[in-house]
Amino acid sequence: MVLKTEITEMFGIKHPVFAAPMGPFYTKELTVAVSEAGGMGVISHTNLLGRDSFTQMKEDMMYVVELTDKPFGFNIRTGRMQFDAKKLCRQIPKFILENQRVREQCVYALTSAGSARMLPGSKSFQKLRQESNIKHFHVAPAAWLADKCVAAGVDGMVVTGSEGGGHQSYEKTGTLVLLQMVKEKYPDVPIIACGAFGNGYGLAAALALGAGAIAMGTRFIASKESEFHPKYKEIIPPAMPKDTILVTGFLGPIRLWKNEYAIHHGLVEDKSQKIALEQQFTMQMLIEDGKHYESVYLEGDLVSGAIPLGQSCGLVRDIKSVSEIIESIVKVAEEQLKKVSKIIQ
Repeated sequence: MVLKTEITEMFGIKHPVFAAPMGPFYTKELTVAVSEAGGMGVISHTNLLGRDSFTQMKEDMMYVVELTDKPFGFNIRTGRMQFDAKKLCRQIPKFILENQRVREQCVYALTSAGSARMLPGSKSFQKLRQESNIKHFHVAPAAWLADKCVAAGVDGMVVTGSEGGGHQSYEKTGTLVLLQMVKEKYPDVPIIACGAFGNGYGLAAALALGAGAIAMGTRFIASKESEFHPKYKEIIPPAMPKDTILVTGFLGPIRLWKNEYAIHHGLVEDKSQKIALEQQFTMQMLIEDGKHYESVYLEGDLVSGAIPLGQSCGLVRDIKSVSEIIESIVKVAEEQLKKVSKIIQ
């Protein structure tokens, strides 16, 4: 049996399972593994270790097409503090256009943590849209942000609730409520559900609620193929939802593993407070904060490192290969949906 949805049909993938964007960390190996397993791998927006984000993304794309012939995507964070975002939105579409294999396989452009208009406003992306099958989705962590996505003319949305790891909205709306709100208002817009997914029951629930796929971050971090430090991976199987906390991140609220860095980092309550805080930042302060993410990637620093982690950690019990994770999730989802279908008389 195959779970065939509008999302799997749109992208030509076997399973309705996507990797969530996981910047600033490197995910080219994970991208290959997820795409090879029939899902949608996603290259992160990263410039760790002083690397230029444009050069890094180009290299990662070329790496992916050398190791798989399956579809994949990429993420650009378009927040006001993401100073390289405009360059990426202009230059990455040009690069894709100039490379046939990349153009054929890179079908999913995901923007997040900022404007849904920046990428489609790029002339190079407009041309790429005309000359390829690429689709633009934007992450919507709040109902009013879903309105902005639709107004921007997106091809679809990633609706993510506050349970998810990484950057979140100030509203702190959970995935269950948010997904219903967005589907009720925009029933015809393709949706990928994200935040709180880690097993087949979650996939079945998301599909029943009208999503065409799920996206997972935490579950894929705890996989054999991901580039994340072994110490980072190892905290996930024993972790529970209470072991995560929302704090102030680089682009807004961010859910992290509760360690010394997180519990002393505070949480701003709204956008105005965040903007006021940003006005106090110096470039040196931003560089120093970035080092907390680098220390996790390089050293597995579990004390002072910044460790994004979703509440779905409570669903993860082991570290498996990506193919085993996806196969297990799809199998359970199929079983649950068959049971549910019997309710209809």
